[in-house]
Amino acid sequence: MRLTQTSDLWWKNAVVYCLDVETFKDGNDDGIGDFRGLTQQIDYLAGLGVTCLWLMPFFPTPNRDDGYDITDFYSIDPRLGTLGDFVEFMRTAKDRGLRVIADLVVNHTSDQHPWFKQARSSKDNPFRDWYVWSDTPEPDDPKQVVFPDKENSFWELDKDSGQYYLHSFYKHQPDLNVGNPQVRDEITRILGFWMELGLSGFRVDAVPFLIQNVSPKLPDPHDFLADLRAFMSRREGSSILLGEVNVPYDEALTYFGDGNGTELTMCFDFIAMQRAWLSLARSEAEPLASALRERPKPPKDCQWAMFLRNHDELTLDKLTDEERQEVFDAFGPSPDMQIYGRGLRRRLPTMLGGDLRRIKMAYSLLFSLPGTPVIFYGEEIGLGENLEAEGRMAVRIPMQWAPEGGFSKAEPDREMPGGAYAPERINVAAQKRDGDSLLRWFQLLIERYRECPELAWGEKRVLDCDHPAVLAHRCDADGATVLVVHNLSDTAADIELTLEGLAHCRLTDLLTDAVFDVGEDERVELPLDPHGSRWLRASAPDVPPEDASVKSQ
Repeated sequence: MRLTQTSDLWWKNAVVYCLDVETFKDGNDDGIGDFRGLTQQIDYLAGLGVTCLWLMPFFPTPNRDDGYDITDFYSIDPRLGTLGDFVEFMRTAKDRGLRVIADLVVNHTSDQHPWFKQARSSKDNPFRDWYVWSDTPEPDDPKQVVFPDKENSFWELDKDSGQYYLHSFYKHQPDLNVGNPQVRDEITRILGFWMELGLSGFRVDAVPFLIQNVSPKLPDPHDFLADLRAFMSRREGSSILLGEVNVPYDEALTYFGDGNGTELTMCFDFIAMQRAWLSLARSEAEPLASALRERPKPPKDCQWAMFLRNHDELTLDKLTDEERQEVFDAFGPSPDMQIYGRGLRRRLPTMLGGDLRRIKMAYSLLFSLPGTPVIFYGEEIGLGENLEAEGRMAVRIPMQWAPEGGFSKAEPDREMPGGAYAPERINVAAQKRDGDSLLRWFQLLIERYRECPELAWGEKRVLDCDHPAVLAHRCDADGATVLVVHNLSDTAADIELTLEGLAHCRLTDLLTDAVFDVGEDERVELPLDPHGSRWLRASAPDVPPEDASVKSQ
């Protein structure tokens, strides 16, 4: 594998930072975050080291689903600013070397969207076929209902027309009919519009729902993704589609397209994420190690996206009932911490009890796992949640910039947490001044990740280890090797590993500068602190570790 041919595949070793404009920073003192406030914090984001910003929906909306119910795909929610504010934000981000992607939510619209208002006005209306209708509600599988506490069916009766419309999510979010060529053309125009304003791609919401609920007019639903991918590549060859695809590995692999990755560029790895939480709950490496061994290699130029938490609930739907209960017992034993019976509405720092040593280990694990790391705003300072908020909104709270909050000069529209996670205890300003803070740890991890292209580009292998709590894996590219080990337990561990082809090499810990020598028998002994982590670069004893890295040209 030669890295000299891959300089334009920026997503392979990107660091993606997901944020909600509404909760990040208020620039006009009305208590609601906006693009002016976000633009003011671009230097903070660049200083953190992230390379790509993922924006949650910022379009006009009745706001019954935190912006995922859209009434206009070509404009900005007036609460968040104007198109002019957006363009200024994009210019500033580009000036700092940051790429920007946005949520593409086109599997449904708001029922207040002009398209749906037209569609429901008459069976003969030209927009009628933009949505999915049926004379009778088709059979539902209750286990497949996404929000079982709010809905009990995918079908809702439109009383005026006497037909039922399909809604994979809430009844106020009717599904678009992507089997209709006019709908597909319109979605393409939406992509083109925002790419013209500088976006480098999109995070595609609920991809399986987008392509499964189509009419017979689209024989192969995957053709739709392929058409979107082809359009974007014609407009900008380095643009991406990052897919929310929570399905088993063999099915997820089909969403990349053929061997050249003709559909999605990246897919979130929901399986490894859920197994990681099971490993953390058990303090055992095997659940996560088995996921990494089972995970298929993506097509050339594609990548898995790694995460531990995101803007939704921590879904645990791919675990068994018994495994899910283990995670609940460890990280969310109270019913108000759980949601839909299959996930948790908590952030990582609170799930780990505020144990900074354990939190740092978890994020070291995230950044070193094979794939592109994706983080949720506030993770870098240990932001908590507000369990008084409804559902998923518990984790979508204002960013805490200073002891007094710093999000807005006005009273924030959303409540911040109190107690151990209140702004006076968790904030950016204080952690900038603390060399041992979580914020500084994030900066170090991102810096080291960017210095280790092997993690993103190399061949990955999970290693056999003589300690059940230790996960060890190595990444090799063009003769360079990075070895990563994590202790998931709260007791120290001494491990021995066999490293094929590395006899007589020196291993330098990139996090601490400690060094270890591999013996002639290709074995090495490594001490690990409780919840300890090591990122080790292999080199000849007389070669500085920085000179042993893969060099992109």
